Amino acid sequence: MECPLQLPTLLTPKKTKRVLVAMSGGVDSSVTAALLKRQGYEVIGVTFRLWAGNEGQEHAKACCGIDSVEDARRVAQLLGIPHYVLNLTDAFARTVVADFINEYASGRTPNPCVRCNEFIKYRLFLRKALELDADYIATGHYARIVKNGRYRLLKALDAQKDQSYVLYMLTQPVLARTLLPLGDYRKVETRALARQWGLPVAAKPDSQEICFVDGDDYREFLRRQRPDLVRPGPIVTEDGEIVGTHIGVAFYTVGQRRGLGVTSRDGEPWYVVRIDAATNTLVVGKRASLQVRAAVVDAVNWVGGEPPAAPMRAHVRHRYRAPDALAWVEPLHQQRVRVVWDEPQWAVTPGQIAVFYDAVTGEEVLGGGTIVATTNQAP
Repeated sequence: MECPLQLPTLLTPKKTKRVLVAMSGGVDSSVTAALLKRQGYEVIGVTFRLWAGNEGQEHAKACCGIDSVEDARRVAQLLGIPHYVLNLTDAFARTVVADFINEYASGRTPNPCVRCNEFIKYRLFLRKALELDADYIATGHYARIVKNGRYRLLKALDAQKDQSYVLYMLTQPVLARTLLPLGDYRKVETRALARQWGLPVAAKPDSQEICFVDGDDYREFLRRQRPDLVRPGPIVTEDGEIVGTHIGVAFYTVGQRRGLGVTSRDGEPWYVVRIDAATNTLVVGKRASLQVRAAVVDAVNWVGGEPPAAPMRAHVRHRYRAPDALAWVEPLHQQRVRVVWDEPQWAVTPGQIAVFYDAVTGEEVLGGGTIVATTNQAP
């Protein structure tokens, strides 16, 4: 598909605050653009072209695919705002997709939405916005930004839609240039506004799949992208007994029970409890073996800018849909911390993100990073 418009290198002089809105073609980003237009901003809609696949064919239904570009264009036309398509396919492949493949190849379970926010939305998109003399960028994420001496990132009012977890990487300079108007709305209110304003995407379902994985089958995607990842190896118990053969460590995740092809002598199910990519070994155990007391978290970003000088209490979430749980967060060195939960957490997985919320209210994002190691023993 040819981009209908290319983002220009220069815009006309602005008369009011200018904001570039990342418009995915969904209801959230569409209402975001409409709200900001009503608040008096000069709104410019931008849709990303992110993935064309091996054969250059985009997934029509995927986020930022062909249909999404057209939906965003229709909404922009209705709102009377300019709309452009920003081609970021090369950058997306080098960062988000490459990280996705490499993490699975290393026996870890990635979160591509987090990496897209980190590399694409809040880095490349913001850079392009500043080149165009924009004051802000805006997205349809459900989270809140408030300023109280410094910028603070808070959970959304709608607890069911809160997306603060995937925004832990935002820094003070980025927060200063970011608008998140949906943080003060509930999803039902967002859809009601879309209907009230006659937006053509008011009833459009939320996107649930990974935008670059056709059919949401990540294993088939890995097979196509990296056929060498199909590399059979042993499935062993925690005692070292070989009980089966796997097809390649990239195709499994910690906590997985289905599709292992092995059964225990007592009939209890096996779970993947550890993945050793260096030896191409899958380690299985009983459900109790997935109870984790501590984890090492690397590449930590502190939203306030400075790491704590001493261990601190925090609510920590180790997976997007996991509940927050009280823990100690202990600085180790540079951008690395150790998290020690008060109570064991199930299936804490290397490659996933641990996000730290304040211990008092559990509302403010303090920071977060990538889980690199776990243990079921408290240090």
